[in-house]
Amino acid sequence: MATAVKKTISLPPDLAREAEEMAAEEGKTLSGIIQDALRIARRERLRKDLKEMQGYWSRKAKERGILTEKDLRKCLRG
Repeated sequence: MATAVKKTISLPPDLAREAEEMAAEEGKTLSGIIQDALRIARRERLRKDLKEMQGYWSRKAKERGILTEKDLRKCLRG
């Protein structure tokens, strides 16, 4: 198991209060709530990056006339 690294963070009072309430409601530590939030933020960032890449490659394919899977197979075969 990885060793925890202690960090000090600052939160606005309302956000700190909300995080503490969430921890109490969910039976977690404040650290657990912050870890969950960071994991969710990371996952959302990766999802956003993937959508941007898909959009980019979709535009590139359309520019080359690749509109269907059949078109793609033809292009890949050369």
